[in-house]
Formats: sequence, structure tokens, C-alpha cells
Amino acid sequence: MDSRDNNSKRKWKNQDLIASLEFAVTGLFTAFKEERNMKKHVVSAILALIAGLIFRVSMTEWLFLLLSISLVIAFEILNSAIENVVDLASDYHFSMLAKNAKDMAAGAVLFVSGFALVVGMLIFLPKIWNLIF
Repeated sequence: MDSRDNNSKRKWKNQDLIASLEFAVTGLFTAFKEERNMKKHVVSAILALIAGLIFRVSMTEWLFLLLSISLVIAFEILNSAIENVVDLASDYHFSMLAKNAKDMAAGAVLFVSGFALVVGMLIFLPKIWNLIF
């Protein structure tokens, strides 16, 4: 292995906390900029936060609301990362294993989104019901 290989590997290795944070923040911006579903999740999160302020949800409700939002966004980022790695590894050729990996990653996002929906319904439906009736 020559010195260029060593330098190339070190370039992508996190050298310190600041570099680690820069890579992580870049990942967040990349996910928002390049992933269509991430934009939808962020809009939904903002609407849920606004609803939480309007309905003055309790501290416990805020915790579940923020947990749900965080899980959905984190799982969407992981799903996108898995899709990118699978595409890279499969060189865009069809593979049943690649399809399964991508489907399972998407299924994880769907599962946690279902959790978020149930949490939102448990928090907001009684408040909307009380407002109407």
C-alpha cells in the first residue's frame, strides 16, 4: 500500500469531534436536500409541533411527540443511507438481496411512521374532539 492509499483513508476518517460533527451535519443537509420523503417528514414534523403549541400538550405528550418525530426522521435517514449503499454495492444491477434490503429499510420507516401516527392520534384526537363538542 502506498502513501496515497493511507492519505485517502485518513481523509474520510473522522480526525476529531469537529470533523465528526461536520460530517454529521452534512449528512442531515444531504438527506433533506436529496430525499423527497425527508421533506415530507419535516413538513409533517413542523405541523405536529405547531399543533402541539396550539393544543398546549402536556410534558409527557411533548416527549412522545418529539420521540415520534425523531424516530421517523432518523429512520428515514437510515433508509436513505441503506438505499445508497445497496445501490453502490449492487452497481445498479438487479439483485433480490438488494431489493430485500431496500424493502426492509423502507418497511422500518413505515413501521415507525405508524407508531408516530398512533401517537399523534392519541394526543390530538381527544383535543380536537373536545374542541368540536
